[in-house]
Formats: sequence, structure tokens, C-alpha cells
Amino acid sequence: MKITSTSCICPVLVCLCFVQRCHGTAHHGSIKVTRNQTKHIEGETEVHHRPKRGWVWNQFFVLEEHMGPDPQYVGKLHSNSDKGDGSVKYILTGEGAGTIFIIDDTTGDIHSTKSLDREQKTHYVLHAQAIDRRTNKPLEPESEFIIKVQDINDNAPKFTDGPYIVTVPEMSDMGTSVLQVTATDADDPTYGNSARVVYSILQGQPYFSVDPKTGVIRTALHNMDREAREHYSVVIQAKDMAGQVGGLSGSTTVNITLTDVNDNPPRFPQKHYQLYVPESAQVGSAVGKIKANDADTGSNADMTYSIINGDGIGIFSISTDKETREGILSLKKPLNYEKKKSYTLTIEGANTHLDFRFSHLGPFKDATMLKIIVGDVDEPPLFSMPSYVMEVYENAKIGTVVGTVLAQDPDSDNSLVRYFIDYSAEDDRCFNIDVNTGTIRTTKVLDREETSWYNITVAASENDNPGLLSHVTVGIRVLDVNDNPPELAREYDIVVCENSKPGQVIHTISATDKDDFANGPRFNFFLDEHLSINPNFTLKDNEDNTASILTRRRRFSRTIQDVYYLPIMISDGGIPSLSSSSTLTVRVCACERDGRVRTCHAEAFLSSAGLSTGALIAILLCVVILLAIVVLFITLRRSKKEPLIISEEDVRENVVTYDDEGGGEEDTEAFDITALRNPSAAEELKYRRDIRPEVKLTPRHQTLSTLESIDVQEFIRQKLAEADLDPSVPPYDSLQTYAYEGQRSEAGSISSLDSATTQSDQDYHYLGEWGPEFKKLAELYGEIESERTT
Repeated sequence: MKITSTSCICPVLVCLCFVQRCHGTAHHGSIKVTRNQTKHIEGETEVHHRPKRGWVWNQFFVLEEHMGPDPQYVGKLHSNSDKGDGSVKYILTGEGAGTIFIIDDTTGDIHSTKSLDREQKTHYVLHAQAIDRRTNKPLEPESEFIIKVQDINDNAPKFTDGPYIVTVPEMSDMGTSVLQVTATDADDPTYGNSARVVYSILQGQPYFSVDPKTGVIRTALHNMDREAREHYSVVIQAKDMAGQVGGLSGSTTVNITLTDVNDNPPRFPQKHYQLYVPESAQVGSAVGKIKANDADTGSNADMTYSIINGDGIGIFSISTDKETREGILSLKKPLNYEKKKSYTLTIEGANTHLDFRFSHLGPFKDATMLKIIVGDVDEPPLFSMPSYVMEVYENAKIGTVVGTVLAQDPDSDNSLVRYFIDYSAEDDRCFNIDVNTGTIRTTKVLDREETSWYNITVAASENDNPGLLSHVTVGIRVLDVNDNPPELAREYDIVVCENSKPGQVIHTISATDKDDFANGPRFNFFLDEHLSINPNFTLKDNEDNTASILTRRRRFSRTIQDVYYLPIMISDGGIPSLSSSSTLTVRVCACERDGRVRTCHAEAFLSSAGLSTGALIAILLCVVILLAIVVLFITLRRSKKEPLIISEEDVRENVVTYDDEGGGEEDTEAFDITALRNPSAAEELKYRRDIRPEVKLTPRHQTLSTLESIDVQEFIRQKLAEADLDPSVPPYDSLQTYAYEGQRSEAGSISSLDSATTQSDQDYHYLGEWGPEFKKLAELYGEIESERTT
């Protein structure tokens, strides 16, 4: 099949196209030749023969961005079998077939229906085949060909990373590389100059330049000074078509900043300065500031200040404030206008970070002269000493002179000074001061043992200006005098064993003294000479502020004497010496053979009677057991209940109040109320209330006969008065409750006290006449009555 293209307008492409005519049989026409072999499409056997020539170049070209109204012609397909009678049909398949590329199936003409963009797709692969229109059988094998999109210059160069921000040190050499910029072009770099970019500088000359091919930006001047100009804006252009007319271009901005180097020394704005400082300025305070200017920035402008000369080197000092880069002038010693009125200082400021490349621009330091004028101010009085220490003896009389403080006006006026003690609210005012002389005196009698040191603050002011005060601390030490006698260090518990030997040390004692060391130890221990010699114990001074207690005889007995008393005397080493007396108590105890105390209690007296400790314990145990038996017996006896009343004639009716639940009517051991029912008989017998009386019971009918004639209430009142006035009875209260309802009761008493002595005498028939409320009670007693009758 022959492929022709009218789009091969480039001479180079035309040279690539050549035609080989086919001289084959009329049956098959031209056949595509591959590797000198021909294969018949009918399936015949392969025959070696001279190869036939056909199209061997299989590429078409189509221009991108076609904007014409008609489809763009691409090329033509033609088969040698096509006789022009329309029997051959051309078919096109592959990428874009039918949509982008269409073919005339009769003539084989190929057209492009859309505008193509090479930057989106560079080529299309398609397949072509010629078939018999009648039989739809292929006349030739399917052929593959490519349609390439031919590039045109439709894309301008672009800087993908712009705009740029870059720095370069100031004072750099000419030609120092700053930055390399790169522009990209989307056109085909293999076709023409569409993608060939050339760089140029549009803005930034004469300070910077750019390499046309590489895009490297370089400095174009020597020693560019940041202090003169710091920021630059450079515009770089990239143009395709090798910079020719008609080429497309793009640009970007490069912002270049010159970084600082230490190429400027510090400079003081003035060569002479003057500073006023009052003489009242505090030591260590800042009295002034000074600053040298440096055109550099950052660490290149750091500097230090120092005093290199002058008569005030020892009076003033200077330091550097790193934040403000200022020199801070401070006072090292106090100023005195009356002694020196001015000082002169030479101050130097020098860079701390030097760049030796620029040492020829130095020196990188500067100096200036500073004159300091001392100002005269009205100063407070000045004490002769920064602090005072004074001494006074304790027990000194009120008004004793302790010491004197002195203050003077430092000014030339030399005003008079007044003194006073600056007390706080809680201070104990033990001293006062003379306002004119500064003499300190006591106002109380001091006791060193209570307070040995006093701190007071004395203030001084001028008469002319009382508001100006100065203060000084005065320490007063209270000196000791021997006013406290020695005494025993503690209460001693001294024990002597019964089996002690003569000359045996039984205890060691010591003493203390509230006075100071000079008036205390050394202590002397001795016995009172005015007393007779103690036959039992003696005292030995150990000469180390202790003393030992020794025995004089053999054996001691607790049965004879269990405690001994030993008076002793103690004197101190003060002048004059003081002494005191004390009495030691010595207890006699039973000890083991090794000297350990066994006991000091009184059970040893029973031991002398022949009773051992085990026997005493056994006796005590027996006593405890007997007591327990007695208590148990009494408890059982009280809780035991007596039998019920068997005899109907032996009736005892008692009303008793119990602290706990009693035995009811069975309890016959309480008080007998016969005396209450028969007051006349009670007058004859007066029983003690703390014992149970033995009273013979009188028949009930005898007592009832006298009941109406006796006033029971008056009887009880008499008995109560007798009980209150009787000093012989035990002091306890007895509460008794009686069931007597009083005299002349029309209803009569319902108490069982007035009942007959026998149950058979009582008649309960009257209960039935009381109404329905007593019906059940009448039936109950009626049944009882009937049982009795039967």
C-alpha cells in the first residue's frame, strides 16, 4: 500500500521520503516488503524472489494549534490494488481514529478535525487496512503508522521558583555569584529554537549582571556598601527563539539584600562630655550613660566600654548594656564634695568582633573625655564609727553610763547634731541617750542571766534639718557578776544497798551555776562544818566539778531505817564566792550480789517474820477466793424466791417499791403495814428501819375496827417528822406506797385489804346489777362462786 503525504513541507522531511514502485503480478498488486520475503495472503507457499518496493516511511505530520475553518489535511493512503473503481475500502483504527482523525474510505484521504496541542500529546499511533468492498476481505495486511504533532512556538519561558529573595555580603568582590535562575519552555527543544532560552537583565544595572546562557546573577561593582544602600530589586528576562525577534519571553524579580560585615569602627558623637553627680549618690548605683555609634548591625556593632585614664578610675566603673550598647557609669566609692569637687575620665569604646579583612579601615575603637562634677548636697550627720559595741555590768544602778556615740555634720556648715534611740513598738526600753552628747545610760537594772546582749539603733539628725537622719547600730554586752549560787544539776535518786561496804561509792553528783563561766566553775563540794559528823555517809570532792557519795559503815537494814538524809554544801569559783546547801535523800534497798537493785518496797518487813514471797502470794490468793464465795452466796440468796402462800389464814399484805422487778405478792420480806393500819399500836413499837423487825401479825378484823377512828394522814406526817429528826437512823430514803383512799368514801374501797379473811365470805352477785359493762366480770365471778358451792 502506498502512503503519500502532502504535509512534508520541511526539506528535511521530504528527503526522508522515497518511493519504490511495485512491478508485481496483476493479481495481488504491490505488497509490503519485510526481510526480502513476500507472503501471499491466500496462504500459498512462500517463494523467494526479488523483493517489491513500497512505502517504507510510515510517519505523517500535522501542525499543532491549527485554527482554520476546514479540517486539516494530513495525508493519503493508497493500495496498488485500487484501480479507481471504488472496489477498495480503506479502514483507519487506533488512537484518535474516528474522533480526531477521519479517513475517506474510497480515496484514503486523512484529515484532522480538531486543533492539537503538542504539549499535551506528541504523537498518535494508528492502523490502516485496505479491504475488498464486495467481499470484505483484506487485500493487504494491516499497516501501522504514526501521526506526529509538529511543534510551533506557542509557549513562553517561565520561572517556576520566582520571585527570589537572596543575600550577598557587602564589600564583596566584583563578579561574586549571587544566584542562578532557571526558566523552562514547554515547546519542543528538538525542533527549531522554540525552546532555546536566553537570559538578560531588565532592572538592576549597573550593580548586578546575568549570564545569558546559564542565568547566573553576579555582582557588577566593587565594594558595595550596605551602609550606603542595603536592598536591590533585580528583574531578569528569559526569551526563547535564542533571543530573536518574535520570540516569547518571561521575567522574574530577584530581591537582593546586602548583609553586614564589620567594616565600620565605633565613633563617639562628641569628644568631650560633662556629667553632674550629687555627692549623696549611693555606692553601686548608676550615675550616667554614654554611647558610641556604630554603623554596622548585629554582632558587628557589639562593643565594650572601659575607663583607660583619669583621676576617677578608683571612684567610678563602667559596664556595657548588651541590649542598648550603652556604657553604664556606676559609683564604686562614696563622693565627698568637701574633699573633691570634680573628676576626669577617659572612656574607650571598642568592637568585640573584628573582621581582619577590613583591618585597614580601622582602628575599630574610639575614645572620649568625660568630666564629672560632684554636686554639693545637705548630708545627714556622719557617725565616727560604722557600728559600736559597749559593755555594762549586770545589776548596775539605774543611770549607769554605758558609752557614748559621736556624729558630726559633714557639710561645711557643721550644724549641731541631736541623738535619739530608734525603738520599735515591742522593744523593752532599757536604755536612753542624751540628745546633745550622745551618752547612753541604763533605765533598768539588767540581769545577764535573762538577757546577755542588747541591740539598739541610734539615730542622729541636724538641728537645722531634722528630716535628714543617719543611723548606727549599737551592741551592748551585759557583763556577768557572781549573783547566783551553784545548785545541784538535777534531782538525784540515791540508793544504798543493804550489803554495802564502808568506803563504797554509791553515787556521783554535779552542780550548775547560772552565772558566766568565770563566776561558775570550779565548784567545791563539802559537808556543813556546823553539823555533827554523819556516821553513815561522807562526801568526796573529785575536783572536776563533781562529787562522790561514800558509805562510812557496813550493812544497812530497811527494817531499822529505810531513808537517810545527807546535807551538803556547794560553792562556786566567783569573786566573792557564793555557796548553797542541799539535802540528798538516800534510800536503802535490797540488791543482788552484782549490785543491781532488787526492791526498795516495804514487803521486806514481812520477810523478817519468816514469811517468804511465795507464802504471801498464797495467803492473798486464799483471801480473794473467800471473798468471791461470800459475794456469790449473797447474790444467790437475794435472787432465791420463797414458796407461795399455802395457808389462807397466814396473809400478809405489804406494799413495797423495788428497784427491779420483784416477786409480787409472794414477796413477804418487805415492810409490814400493820402499823399503818393500826397507828395506836405503832406508837408502842418503834423499830429500826435498817433491820427487818419481827412482828406478830394481828388478825385483820382487829385492825379494821380502829381504822375509822384514826387519822392516817396525820399519823404519816408524825412518822415523817420523827424520821427527819432522829439522828440515830442511817441516812437513806425509803419510798413507801399505800393503797389507802381516805375516810368517808361513799363508794367504798375496792382494795383487797378490806376483804374478808376467807374467800367464801365475799358475795359477787351485785356485779350483775352494774350494767352490761360488768357482765363478763359478773359471769367470771359467778362461775367461781358456783365452783365453791359445789
